[in-house]
Amino acid sequence: MRLISINVLKPGMVAGKTIWNEAGHPLIQKNVVLSEGILRRLKQLGIQYLYIEDAISDGIEIEETISPEKRTKAVKHITSSFNQLKGLNSSAASLVLDKQSKAIGELVDDLLNSIMKSDEILTVLTDTLIYDEYIYQHSFQVTLYSVAIAREMGYSREELKTIGIGAMLHDVGKMIIPTDILFKPDRLTDEEYEIMKQHARSGFDILRNLHTVSLLVAHCAFQHHERLDGSGYPRGLVEYEIHPYAKIIAVADVFDAVTSNRVYRKKMLPSQGVEIINAGKGTIFDKRVVEAFNRSIIHYPNGSVVLLSDGRRGIIAKQNKDNAAMPSIRIFEENGTLLKSTYLINLDEQLNVIIEKVETDYLPNAE
Repeated sequence: MRLISINVLKPGMVAGKTIWNEAGHPLIQKNVVLSEGILRRLKQLGIQYLYIEDAISDGIEIEETISPEKRTKAVKHITSSFNQLKGLNSSAASLVLDKQSKAIGELVDDLLNSIMKSDEILTVLTDTLIYDEYIYQHSFQVTLYSVAIAREMGYSREELKTIGIGAMLHDVGKMIIPTDILFKPDRLTDEEYEIMKQHARSGFDILRNLHTVSLLVAHCAFQHHERLDGSGYPRGLVEYEIHPYAKIIAVADVFDAVTSNRVYRKKMLPSQGVEIINAGKGTIFDKRVVEAFNRSIIHYPNGSVVLLSDGRRGIIAKQNKDNAAMPSIRIFEENGTLLKSTYLINLDEQLNVIIEKVETDYLPNAE
């Protein structure tokens, strides 16, 4: 299967992956032939990319590190926990969250088990689960990214759990933000943004009063928007003042933010998100964290059509767990001509060739 932009989908193409709603029910089943009506519905849902089955991608599979069932369960649990905090002050929210902390810890343990037993690069397909409110799915994905980075950095199982809980609750302070600002369907004004920025301190106030989780979890919420050069908020901390856990969650938070759909902005591809993180390496993001991020997070998802620097086209066929930026590619086109038979190259062994761009709008001439 391969990844294709919604803008070039055509009736008659075949869906390669099931798309699920927040209740865990399939909206579009794998192997369904796409019709005009289905394509309209996908656009209404804000889907930007879809996996399809076709000849050039035959046999290429994409498996998420976390199953759709486990992912749906986790997001539903986060939603339920966060929604109970709406309208409460920080003290009342602390009391409610304290009662839920054991279940949250068990949820993080479950996700940790899935990540720890997988030796592959973390793969999360954000367009296979459709959820109305961004914050809940975001909390789930930041947890996965943070734990994957921290595992690569060599943290212990106990430390990974604390980081996972801190990541899952890093945005809990947003439940104190007025809903008209939190869920505003447009960009925030400067005044509204200043109010939104208060969620970091509000999260700290809620979490520091919990008796059942480490105080480090509260600092994850407090510091995940701080930056090494002092340009972050709420306190403008600099490198040595920011806790290492918060430095990890900061990278995971930004990467998921730019690679997820927002009402006012379309998502970027993972490779574009990686470029943004790397642009801040050593200046706003911790160098060691970024290097671990590069080794543990997928850059080019399987099924992505790419144009190489020598003019060849191919499709990402397999990940290289030792070098996430250098996957194996199935070459299917040379000099603009489709090949009668494809062949595989490993970019890690082709030092004179690089990926120039991802082409989600590519259609073979025959189509």
